[in-house]
Amino acid sequence: MKRHKIYQKYVKRILDFIISLCAGIILSPVFLMVAVLVRVKLGSPVIFKQERPGRDEKIFRLYKFRSMTDEKDENGQLLPDEVRLNHFGKILRSTSLDELPELWNIIKGDMSIIGPRPLLVSYLPLYNSRQKRRHEVRPGLTGLAQANGRNAISWEERFELDVSYVENISFLMDLSIFCKTIYSVIKREGISSGTSETMEFFKGNRE
Repeated sequence: MKRHKIYQKYVKRILDFIISLCAGIILSPVFLMVAVLVRVKLGSPVIFKQERPGRDEKIFRLYKFRSMTDEKDENGQLLPDEVRLNHFGKILRSTSLDELPELWNIIKGDMSIIGPRPLLVSYLPLYNSRQKRRHEVRPGLTGLAQANGRNAISWEERFELDVSYVENISFLMDLSIFCKTIYSVIKREGISSGTSETMEFFKGNRE
C-alpha cells in the first residue's frame, strides 16, 4: 500500500513528463502530417481547445486535433455531430490521433497519461458524491473506462470504473490500462455508443 502511494505521489508524475516529452519528440512528424490533413479536410483552426475540469475540479484548457467540420444549417446552427463527423474525422477518432495534442497537457501537468478522462465542465453539478471522486487525481489521456469499453459502456459504468481507478492506483494497473488501450485502438473497439457516433451527453443520474 505504501509503495502504491509513493508511486502515485512522486513516480507517476515523473514518468508522465518523461514519456510524454519523448513521445512528443518522436511523433513530431506525425503531428505535422495530421495537422496538414486536418487543415485540408476539416478546415481551420486545426487545434480544438476547450475548458475541462482537472484534478480537484480545477479548470484547464484541453488541446485536441479538430475532428469535425463547422457545417451549419440555414439558421446558422451547427449540424448534429453525426453529420459534421466525416470519414476523415472518424479515422482520427478511431485511431485516437485526435488526442495527440493532449501530450502538451501532460507535459504541463494538467493531465496524466493514465486517469479518468476529462469531461465537460457542465457535468460538474450532475455528479453524485461518489462520482465526484474521479477528480481526486489528474485526468488522463486514457483510463480504466477506455480500456474496458470506451464509448460503448454506460455513463454509470464509466464513472464506477473511474472511481475504482482512483481507489486502486498502482504502476501495474497503469501498465495494464496502457496495454489494453493500445489493443482497443488497434481493434477499433468502443469508438461509438450504441445509439450515436459519439458518446451521448451526460444528463445526470437516474433517480
